[in-house]
Amino acid sequence: MAVRSGVLVAMLTGAALTTVVVLGLQANANVPPALRSPGPPAAAEATEAVAAPERPGPRGLPARSGSGERVVYSLEQDRVWLVDARGGVRRVFRVVPGAVDPAPGRYTVTSRSRHGVGADGAPIEHVVRFAEVEGVVIGFSAPRAGTAVAGSPAPGTGGIREAGPDGLAVWDFAVLGARVVVVR
Repeated sequence: MAVRSGVLVAMLTGAALTTVVVLGLQANANVPPALRSPGPPAAAEATEAVAAPERPGPRGLPARSGSGERVVYSLEQDRVWLVDARGGVRRVFRVVPGAVDPAPGRYTVTSRSRHGVGADGAPIEHVVRFAEVEGVVIGFSAPRAGTAVAGSPAPGTGGIREAGPDGLAVWDFAVLGARVVVVR
């Protein structure tokens, strides 16, 4: 009887793993192109990365992005890292930048809104603002549930758009006064 139980457990475990893999592949196939992670670097990029004087930290966290709890936003990678107080990366994801970028530097979250309308007229939620550039407000936001992340920003907008679950993660993580570090 013990042998049969072991075989049954192995079969159920295999079936469960297969289901998880299939669901993961289906979810990956439905990610909007603007939010997809880039594939492995080309050979030339890989050589350049190895030759760089500083290597990125955990999960690609940019060098010189500070220490302690913070949101790190890379202008060149269109990527955000949520970093805990110990420097561990809690979440990393791609974003669609606004048409107006903040300058690299250190900022703090100045205001938040659960719901709103972006400068482009799109309904948004989980808005976390941290900068202003020549009258254009810069912040993270997600499209309201049921709407898609735009592929390219409207002129004069500073909204950094993220997928719904990522927007909620930033909302939960970046309270008023939280640090935001913008890097190239």
